[in-house]
Amino acid sequence: MRYGISVPNVGDPGALVELAVVAERAGWDGFFLWDHVNAMPRMLDPWVVLGAVAARTERTLLGTLVTPVPRRRPWKLAKEVVTLDHLSGGRAVLGVGLGAPAEAEYGAFGESVDQREHGARLDEALPLLDAFMRGERVDHDGEFYSVHAQLDPPAVQRPRPPIWVAATIRRARTMARARRMEGVFPSAGPRVPTPEELAEMVAELDRPDGFDVVGVLTDAAGPGELEAAGVTWALDFPEGETETRDQRRMRIEEGPPKSA
Repeated sequence: MRYGISVPNVGDPGALVELAVVAERAGWDGFFLWDHVNAMPRMLDPWVVLGAVAARTERTLLGTLVTPVPRRRPWKLAKEVVTLDHLSGGRAVLGVGLGAPAEAEYGAFGESVDQREHGARLDEALPLLDAFMRGERVDHDGEFYSVHAQLDPPAVQRPRPPIWVAATIRRARTMARARRMEGVFPSAGPRVPTPEELAEMVAELDRPDGFDVVGVLTDAAGPGELEAAGVTWALDFPEGETETRDQRRMRIEEGPPKSA
C-alpha cells in the first residue's frame, strides 16, 4: 500500500509547493490537490501549482483528487495532464468526478447544476480523455462534444496517465464508470466509507492487479484496516477546519503511518 496526502487548492501557492517537497522528503508517495474554483476563499489552479511541484520533486506521483470534468473541455484538460506528465517525467495522475457544491462550481457561472447531466458529460468525456492522452486521433460527434482532432505530444506514461474515478459505493452507475478506468476514489455519500464497506466494494469490483483503490486514513481506519480491505492508496486528509497549516505540515513531516 502506498501513501499520499490530499491538500486543498487554496492559499499561498509557494507554500503548497514547499509542502509537496516536505512530503516527498518524509517518504510520502503521492501529492494530490483538490480542484475547486469557487468553493472556498483564495482558490488556486491546481494544475499550475502541480507544474511547479513537478520541478521541485523527483519521486512522488502528482495529480488532482478530483477534477470536475463536466466543467472542463476534455481536450484542454488532456493537454494539461499530458504537460504535467512531461514536466514530472511520467508521474501524473488524473482524478475525475462531478464536482461539488454544484451551485458554487457550476451555477455561479451560469452553467447547469443538474447532476444527471454532469454524469452524462463525464461518461462522454472519459473516452475522449483516454484517446487524447494517448495521442490518438479522435473523431467524435456526441450529445455534448464534437471533436475531430489529434493532440501531440502523447503522455510520457504508456499507454497514458492513470485515471481514478470518484464514485459512490453501492451506486451501480458510478462504480461501473470507475471499473472502466484504472482506479476508484470511493465515498459513502457525505462520509468516508468504513473498512468493511471498502472490502465489500473491492470484492464486487473484481478488478485485476494494478487497479487502484483510494482510501482515507481516519481514527477508525488506520493503515492495517485499509490494507486488509484491499486499499492500495491511503490518503492523509486535513483534520477538519481547526487544523492549522503548521499543524498539517508537522504531521506530514512525520512521514506516512505504517501497518502494524
